Amino acid sequence: MANDINENEEMILGMIRENPFISQQELSEILGLSKSSIANIISGLIKKEYVFGKAYVLNETAPIVCIGGANVDRKFYTKSKITNETSNPVKSSRSVGGVARNIAENLGRLGEDVTLISASGHDSEWQEIYDLSSPFMNLEHVYQGDNLTTGSYTAVLDMKGDLSIALADMDVFENITPELLIKNTNILKKAKCIVTDLNCPSETIDFLCFFASKHDIPLVIIPVSSPKMDRLPKSLNAVSWLIVNKDETETFMNINISDEESWKNSVEKWLELGVKNVIVTNGSKGVMTGSQNGEVHYFPAIETPMVVDVTGAGDSFCSAVIYSWLQKKEIDYIVKSGLVNAHKTIMSKYTVRQELSKKQFILDMEAI
Repeated sequence: MANDINENEEMILGMIRENPFISQQELSEILGLSKSSIANIISGLIKKEYVFGKAYVLNETAPIVCIGGANVDRKFYTKSKITNETSNPVKSSRSVGGVARNIAENLGRLGEDVTLISASGHDSEWQEIYDLSSPFMNLEHVYQGDNLTTGSYTAVLDMKGDLSIALADMDVFENITPELLIKNTNILKKAKCIVTDLNCPSETIDFLCFFASKHDIPLVIIPVSSPKMDRLPKSLNAVSWLIVNKDETETFMNINISDEESWKNSVEKWLELGVKNVIVTNGSKGVMTGSQNGEVHYFPAIETPMVVDVTGAGDSFCSAVIYSWLQKKEIDYIVKSGLVNAHKTIMSKYTVRQELSKKQFILDMEAI
């Protein structure tokens, strides 16, 4: 133990080392000391220059706040033809996911300060998400309910790797209410950007639109599936970016996108609803983008000969677009960065590629 540090300081330092985002409230509960005592000890550690890390810098900086899903993803790969009403032999895998959480991890790996607001249970699934996510984001503002079950997504894939059935237990995210966000307005007001997915209830999306407009904070909306498109407000004047796929657009607009012309028209329809920038993605066919002050542009996808797993490709695309936009890059660079990050993610077995960093991202962009 260092000579100028006492026992309580040593204990707190150890806990901060283990979890740089641990809150003063958690430290207070674990050590049985008052919050003011904890604050004084941390203040002492800062003066002695033992602590000047990310978690305490967060109070002074403007984080990206991601709001929405954080869940455990399970995949079952059947070894033979699926037979109903009996046991089927499978191989299985599990990972952590959720659109908002995946975007938060991508941005955290790129060196951004990120805070996640979500909802979970007090269970082993949340502990798994926490352990794998906490190095990249602040999880202090996740609401945990005693009677809640952490979100999960279970997919059964046939022998060809195609989806046979998927089971989504996402009820927990109904607890991401306007009331929860009002309790966290201190962090929302500091945000340099708010990113929300449509796992949140529609009244929460309405609240975020109002809040972002009032406080002049950029708002990015990422849908999660066609059935949840009815959570999107009819007016999108508060939205800086909407990144949406072809199916979700068809559902919301009640249209059929069958060729390049109807695809382009769909972008223009989104812009008419007030959104400042929109991207309509279309899988391997690429993306179409438009903004209030410019034209509609088409970008082809990057050919990926070796597809390992497409899970997380959409989230990695969104993350790189948000990252490059906040870096004030030109639209060509912004869209290409999304395509590059998605391309690299498809070639990885991970939902968020493990080698992603600011330095690696620059190298990837230079290579393409």
